[in-house]
Formats: sequence, structure tokens, C-alpha cells
Amino acid sequence: MSLVLTPEQEDLRGIVRGFLADRSPSTEVRRLMETTDGLDRAVWAIAAGELGLQGLALPEEYGGGDAGIVEQVLVSEEAGRAVYAAPYLGTTLAADAILRADDGAAAKDLLPGIGDGSVIAALAVTEDDGSWEPGAATVRAERTARGFALTGHKNFVLDGMAADLFVVSARTEAGLALFAVRADAAGLTRTALETLDRTRKQARLELAGVEARLIGEDGAAEAVLAGTRDLALTLLSAELVGTAQWCLDTTVEYAKMRTQFGRRIGSFQAVKHRLADMLLGLESARAAVYEAARVAVEDPAALPVAAAAAKAVASDAATFAATETIQLHGGIGFTWEHDAHLYYRRAHADALLFGDATRQRERLAVLLGI
Repeated sequence: MSLVLTPEQEDLRGIVRGFLADRSPSTEVRRLMETTDGLDRAVWAIAAGELGLQGLALPEEYGGGDAGIVEQVLVSEEAGRAVYAAPYLGTTLAADAILRADDGAAAKDLLPGIGDGSVIAALAVTEDDGSWEPGAATVRAERTARGFALTGHKNFVLDGMAADLFVVSARTEAGLALFAVRADAAGLTRTALETLDRTRKQARLELAGVEARLIGEDGAAEAVLAGTRDLALTLLSAELVGTAQWCLDTTVEYAKMRTQFGRRIGSFQAVKHRLADMLLGLESARAAVYEAARVAVEDPAALPVAAAAAKAVASDAATFAATETIQLHGGIGFTWEHDAHLYYRRAHADALLFGDATRQRERLAVLLGI
């Protein structure tokens, strides 16, 4: 695989971009961010039924499109470019964890609904410290006559307010395991969290003896979640690239139009330098993300390094671009009515999600033995 996309992949990008421009303009994003779950289920159904986005990477036997990580990266990039307000990332990660658990019966029962859009899923891994490390899990799973019961809490659950199904990590006598929990299960309470990015909802889950179904082998979740985390970092990095691209495009157009001291501000050397720095960061991030996608296909064992590097570079690029966008727009850029604020919040929130740039560089040092 090279960095040159195939015609089919370019078509996918164009289709997704057109869909988001039509169904998720900034006016709709602003409307949804004021709701509890941040979701328009009618649009979600169209995304599944007409575009197949939710089932894009699922195997055909579960009703999916059997696509790969490159296609997922392209969709995520366009989602970032449109600050898409929908539980796409959370559902994608939950489905990935189910697949990696290698539980045929669970996959057959759970994945078709995710693929056709009738079930929204969320992955509940992190707790109060936001860590994905296995030792951080404190939720307990106890065996019962009907399976397992979970007790404890999960925090910062991505897309948790819209979810119909949760894939929850919990500790058993055998170690860390994954469980499927229905959103309407007795003993489960979810609370919306106040977030920096109001277009992306998060929730806290309280589990009081909640009935759960084991997914995969008891005690085998550590390896599953390690793989899903690498996918999460790659897709989130792609989203950051899309966010940075919007910032650059919008700011370049504004610099061509805005007049100051009788000249277009884009003609000033200082503005040109700042736009060039935005472009340099963006292209570096895109190269890192596409490299992570290539590695995922050709050398999966090296993906942890590539994914961490992509997240670090993309986080820096997007937060820089979002900050420059507001500053270079001047007075209008500082108003809440301008869409620059949606992208500023998305960029900074995504940069923190799953570990910020500093955390990713620490992981790289460990992974590389530095």
C-alpha cells in the first residue's frame, strides 16, 4: 500500500464528504450539541442504510462492508472536517473490540445490529484516571447463575449517552475480561458529563450488580483492548487531520478576503508564515496517520509505535491550527457564533482523548526502549 489512494477510496471520501455537508452542517451540529445524546437517529439510520458507515469494517457475514483501516481513516478524516456530531467513533471501537475477542456467538448476536444502525454501541474501558492500562480497571465481575454481574463504575465513556449497548471491561478471578451490557439493564445508571467539546458526548456509568454477558475468553481482554486502543489512536488522529484541514482551508479563504490597511491580510508576510506553519503541521500529521494505516495492513506488530506517533503529531498539528484560525480571524474569530470555536474545542478535546501528545511520546519511549 502507498499513500496514493485508489479511485474507490477517493470515491468513498467524496461520498462521505457530500453526506456530511448535506446532513451535518454546522447549524445541525450546534442543534445536536444542545441535546443530551447528541444524535439524530434518522440521519444515523441513513448513514447505516445508504452509506454503510457503521458496518464499513465489519465482515460480510455480519452484514458489513469488509473494508479495512484505510477506509475507516478516510471516514474519520471527513468526520473531523465536519465536526460530525454522531456516535461513530464510539460504535466503531465497541464493534472492533467484539471482533477482536474472537467470540463467534457474541459477534453473530451483536454485530449485525451495530452494522445496520439499529444498535448504537459504546466501549466502556476508562475509569476516573482515564487510563487504558489493565491495572487501572476496578470494576468487578462476579459469576451468577445467569452469567456475570458487574459492580463499579466507568468514566469518560465516549458516546455513552446515546448507546444501546456497552462493551465493558471488568476484572474477574481470571483477569481482565470484556462484557456486553444492555443500556436498559437493571442496576445501570448513566450520567452525562460536562465536556470541553459539546459535540461529542461522554458519560459516567454506575454499575450495581448489572447483568452482563461475557465476550470472548475470560481473562483475555488485555490483548483485545491493546489492539482496539491502537485503532482508536489511529482513527482519532485521522479526525484531528480533518479538523486541521478545515482550519487551514477556512483561514486561507479568509486571508484572501479580509482587508486591513488597504491590503488583503493574506499578502502580509507574517500571515503567510503562519499559514505555511499550519500547512506543514497538517501534512506531517496526515503522513503519520497514513503511515499508521499502512503499518496496520502490512506490519501489525509495529502499529503501537505508528499509532502513538500519529496521535502525538496530529494532536500538535490540530491544536496549533485551531488556535491560529481563531487568531487570524481577528475579532470575528473570538465570537461564539463563528464555527472556529467548534473546531477549536474539537481539536483540543481530541488531543486529550486516549492520551495527549506528551503521553504518546512517553509511550513511544517505552515501546522503542529509549
